[in-house]
Amino acid sequence: MARIAVLGAGMGAMAAAARLAVAGHRVTVYERTKTYGGAVRRLTREGFGFDTGPGLLHLPAVYRDLFVKTGKEPLERSVELTQVDPASRHVFADGTAVSLPNASRAGVVAALDEALGRGAGERWAAFLNRARDAWDRSRRPLLEEPLPADTAPFARDPYPAPRTGLLRRTATSLTEVGRRELGDARLAALLDGYALAYGLDPAAAPPSAAVLPYMEQTFGTWYVAGGLRALADAVYERCLARRVEFVFGTPVTGVVERDGRAAGVELAGGRTAEADHVVAGAPVPALYRDHVVAWERQDAWPRHQTGVASGRVTVCLALRGAREEGAAHRTVVHSTDPAGERAALAGGGPPCARPTVVVLRPGDPALLPDGDHEAVTVTAAVPAGDAGRTGDPWGDAAAVEAFADRMVEAAGAAVPGLRERLLWREVRTPAHTEAETGSRIVPGPALAGAGGAFLPAANPAPLPGLYFAGGWAHPGGGLAHAGMSGALVAGLVVEGADFRGSR
Repeated sequence: MARIAVLGAGMGAMAAAARLAVAGHRVTVYERTKTYGGAVRRLTREGFGFDTGPGLLHLPAVYRDLFVKTGKEPLERSVELTQVDPASRHVFADGTAVSLPNASRAGVVAALDEALGRGAGERWAAFLNRARDAWDRSRRPLLEEPLPADTAPFARDPYPAPRTGLLRRTATSLTEVGRRELGDARLAALLDGYALAYGLDPAAAPPSAAVLPYMEQTFGTWYVAGGLRALADAVYERCLARRVEFVFGTPVTGVVERDGRAAGVELAGGRTAEADHVVAGAPVPALYRDHVVAWERQDAWPRHQTGVASGRVTVCLALRGAREEGAAHRTVVHSTDPAGERAALAGGGPPCARPTVVVLRPGDPALLPDGDHEAVTVTAAVPAGDAGRTGDPWGDAAAVEAFADRMVEAAGAAVPGLRERLLWREVRTPAHTEAETGSRIVPGPALAGAGGAFLPAANPAPLPGLYFAGGWAHPGGGLAHAGMSGALVAGLVVEGADFRGSR
């Protein structure tokens, strides 16, 4: 039985903790805040409840596997999962709207043809076929296996360029893929929206980001009854059932190094907790910034994705009046200035005047004071900013409220009578994300291409005995990806360097 110290109680860290406990190890999780879940939080007020992190689940198989491997019982015994149908409704800049069915390629083609004109669905289907090729080429090495020491093969993009006459024209970004291959500005906006949902600048994201819409439209979109926080509750309870110990309100101030390997953690107040292995679920850049980890050659330590530096603004809306019959659970209201939105993300701020917003209307009674009200969340990908620099876009309260006003105005395209129904709102910026997770940035998923700029830190750190889990580690950000990172770290600790990935 090994002693394992885990830094942080995020979803990836808890997934690793539960698996390691089942393998017979003594696991203690040290969390600097008062609760678990990382970015998977809930805001409650006056009987309303809001998911302030992710609101929908993709690839639920990741958490089904976690629950089977840590208790031989289905995930659905702990949480109620329902497929969201339609998976999403989209409102484009010209006012055109389309609802896309859940996990139905034929249904998506038909819906796009009806809303955008004959041929739109066929062009989207041809794009998804190429995205499927990219998925098949990259799925296992980028999701199910540890990142190899030589990442050079991942520098090449797996997305296949379509043939134009006798030539194949290679795009350099997801936005360029949309412009060249989809033949309609609305389809291009649809594609960009999938990148923005992960906090990616579509003009910087490599063509391989095409796997994101492919993944969602192939494997479906799911909602957890009670909100996504209920999933965090279930994972936490599973950890407790496997005798994982949690110590909340306890920052880790250092990793103990002895004989060239990690040997424990230093805690606030000067106490040291000995350990045979250390799993760091905290943001990797925070480990550098706060000097939690000692190193002799700084250049030897991994650098997280250079292509991701965006955060998220969430506006929680308490509304009078019930959700109307047939309302879409998720509506994406696309920006009227996509070029300005991309420029703002690329330049680091200030945010554009009219961003793409995602409006979630779950209609879940567990999140409402009664049936005569509705809880709605509106989110946008934004420049993360920096609290230590002049011009931080989230340091000016008036500017924050003005931006939230523009988000709510855009959300009116998804919620009838929004302004008249509004009781109150709460605005959460990247500064709130930093307080809860240690970083303003919402890490994106691992992607091949772009010279390796979108590869996160490998799970094993250069210091033996130290491992990285969660959204800042391989295979990157997103709820499903974080769960995968926990499985990879557990495999590496249990099986050592011979571990070759999930089966």
